[in-house]
Amino acid sequence: MLAHEVGHHVQNLLGILGDVNNQRSGMSEVNANRLLVRLELQADFLAGMWAHYDQKMFNSLEAGDIEEAMNAAASVGDDVLMKKYQGRVVPDAFTHGTAAQRKDWFRRGYTTGDFDQGDTFNANIN
Repeated sequence: MLAHEVGHHVQNLLGILGDVNNQRSGMSEVNANRLLVRLELQADFLAGMWAHYDQKMFNSLEAGDIEEAMNAAASVGDDVLMKKYQGRVVPDAFTHGTAAQRKDWFRRGYTTGDFDQGDTFNANIN
């Protein structure tokens, strides 16, 4: 989870966070939520990238760490949390993405380590 928040810091440094917030202000709630999901999935991707380079440079990850990170990302997917707390899933209200999407984008960041592969804003995320 800390790496995800560092991903948001990177987004802030690159101006992505500000751009998204500016764009969201003129949108309907549904469209603003869709854009927010893309921002959050990119933060998951960046968290995976961090793990990629941490492992490459320091070899500090232990067996099971990546699986544990992906399971943590999945456990806070909008679909999982809505089902648990509301008893139903409302995709138009998603703000972070589904469990599967969050795992997928973390995995992409970890396996590629390539920032150019993390363009969630132009990717088909469904």
